[in-house]
Amino acid sequence: MAFSFLQRRRKPHPVRSAAFPAAVTAGAKPPQHTHLPLCAPPPPAPQEWQLYDALRYSVPVIDAAIRKIVRLTGGFRLRAESAEGQALLDRFAAEVPVNAGGISLGLFADQMLDSLLTYGNAAGEWLPDADGRPAALLTAHPSLLHVQAESPGQCSFSVMPPGAKKPQPLPHPERILFAALDPPAGSIYGVSVLRGLPAVSQILLRIYECIGQNYERAGNVRYAVTYHPSGDAAAYASEHAKAIADAWSDGIRAARYGEVQDFVAVGDVDIKVIGAENRLFDTNVPVRQLLEQIVSKLSIPPFLLGFSWSTTERMSAQQADILTSELEYFRRILTPQLTKIAAAVLRGAGLPDTPSVEWDTINLQDETELAEARLKNAQAREIEQRLDAAQPD
Repeated sequence: MAFSFLQRRRKPHPVRSAAFPAAVTAGAKPPQHTHLPLCAPPPPAPQEWQLYDALRYSVPVIDAAIRKIVRLTGGFRLRAESAEGQALLDRFAAEVPVNAGGISLGLFADQMLDSLLTYGNAAGEWLPDADGRPAALLTAHPSLLHVQAESPGQCSFSVMPPGAKKPQPLPHPERILFAALDPPAGSIYGVSVLRGLPAVSQILLRIYECIGQNYERAGNVRYAVTYHPSGDAAAYASEHAKAIADAWSDGIRAARYGEVQDFVAVGDVDIKVIGAENRLFDTNVPVRQLLEQIVSKLSIPPFLLGFSWSTTERMSAQQADILTSELEYFRRILTPQLTKIAAAVLRGAGLPDTPSVEWDTINLQDETELAEARLKNAQAREIEQRLDAAQPD
């Protein structure tokens, strides 16, 4: 039976420490002494993570930006030194089950990165088969995993079983995959990219709520029909007003069915739109200012989200370069976790290969420009060689 940190065995194995970020060279000994005390800040409160979930549900641009970052990070391939190891890693990456219904190592990396961006932390585990080789991968909410520093470069993992009063250590911490995004100095837990956005998003949502209320009040056009009787008609004002109201109602009712019915009145009748003198507030400027704050925090070019703020091609190219550097940073965080999985797969098969991760090119346009530059350089060298050969000695 494969162990998962979502459920604890009745007879736990002896606890062993795991290195942060869950990858240590075999045989390496961690430092034993430090002059600075180990700082152990408390983990983020569950309410903070719930707030980040609510932000993604409430502000579509935030959810769209995170999903685009995950997709733009691109694919990868595990590399081994031998042909046998390469075939094993390719088959494992394509066929490994992920959670209950997913398949492929790429799906596992996408879920880890999504959790990393949203909560600042990502937790996973590789599950062994009967022979102890990795057979499946599991991702979980980072709040389920408790991480505590023990020594420089070392940390321990534990979980809180239902009904328990304190976290219980995991019997196999070497199977745990844990990554943190931009952890503060001395801290193990990372920081979400959404930190700082709740206040801005609250103002943005308030503006949208006011826009909806204003359209509920003034968006549905209502009319004021005023009849001004004069002379002898004042004696029959109530009858005339009732006839005008009935005729107006009939005309509005006929319009619902696509019929055009004219309204004919005798006398001084004034028809106005209620609230026509008042205009709705122009929210383009404040909404754009708030969206600019959100987009700048997420480090994604506005044109990828459908915002036409960048008016020059040069500016768009610079924003794309900035995004490329951000994606490469996220790759550096995921690479140790993927390498650890690949190393476990190779060790389970008895292969001494050292695995590595080869990521796909982020921007294909850059590769095209480089290829064109190499082609032009080759053509220039060929022309120079022809000119040299044509010159007499």
